[in-house]
Amino acid sequence: MFTGIIEETGTVAALDAQGVGARLQVGAGKVLSDLAIGGSVAVNGVCLTAVEVAERSFSADLSPETLERTNLGNLQPGWRVNLERPLATGDRLSGHFVQGHVDGTGEFLSLEELGDGNWRLRVRAPRELLRYFVFKGSIAIDGISLTIASLEDDVVGVAIVPHTYQETSLANLGAGARVNLECDVIAKHVERLLQNLELPAESRLSVEKLREEGF
Repeated sequence: MFTGIIEETGTVAALDAQGVGARLQVGAGKVLSDLAIGGSVAVNGVCLTAVEVAERSFSADLSPETLERTNLGNLQPGWRVNLERPLATGDRLSGHFVQGHVDGTGEFLSLEELGDGNWRLRVRAPRELLRYFVFKGSIAIDGISLTIASLEDDVVGVAIVPHTYQETSLANLGAGARVNLECDVIAKHVERLLQNLELPAESRLSVEKLREEGF
């Protein structure tokens, strides 16, 4: 479990194909202080397991599912990535609950400067994920806990404060880049519970019934 508060940006050292998967090596500093083999670390919002830990880097294996569903397979040596260690018991929850289980990727559209170091980020999201997004709700973009400031069709807009811009990899995004998206887990659980809720047909809520009641 993570919070979406990025601790540092690391640098991709290597991405080597291995059969159907790959091994990613990332140069880092702060997150290595207590990282051991078998420990978890979020890379661009993807929860990975460290299989090698060196003095200035760690390595993790990427499964076919990870390569298909996230942007990690597109990484190139030298690129910056967002890093976060798991939430420790007793820590303050400054962001929101982020599992590190990416739901899909969106398309980076723009990063507009608003002045005084503030920015507006716009991302086109897959339509199958749009039902989980709400105005002023939480979203994780490349592992960063952000608040949805606008929803226009399939475009999600978020405000970026100076600290977030300076301490993450957002400044390196180019037009059309893939970004990892994780929806609020609460929304997904509520949807699943409602799908399995067995109610008599006459008591189920519908648009037509709401109209009949004057809504």
